[in-house]
Amino acid sequence: MRKSNIELNISLDDQNVPELITWNASESPTGKPESTAAFALAIWDANNHSTMKIDLWTKDMPMDEMKLFYIEAIGGMSESLLSATSDEYMYKEIKSLCEKLMLHLDNEFKKS
Repeated sequence: MRKSNIELNISLDDQNVPELITWNASESPTGKPESTAAFALAIWDANNHSTMKIDLWTKDMPMDEMKLFYIEAIGGMSESLLSATSDEYMYKEIKSLCEKLMLHLDNEFKKS
């Protein structure tokens, strides 16, 4: 059986707030760690029928980028859901939510 690994490394400040997040994948073309400002990991626990989540972001990540990150993550999940289940209704509803959130974010940008 072939194995593939994804590694996350988080550097914390003295108050345990992430300052630097890097990740690397065993199948990465560069083979070098990449830095990121945030990540969200969701794991399905089939025994308890619940989701375990880990969400981390660096302390210097701008709030507007954080909001965009979540909108894009939700949108990406809708595409995965469509691919896995062919459920057009759920896909369209989630996509519609993302479009509404993008309008909200655009309005926030215009105000600032």
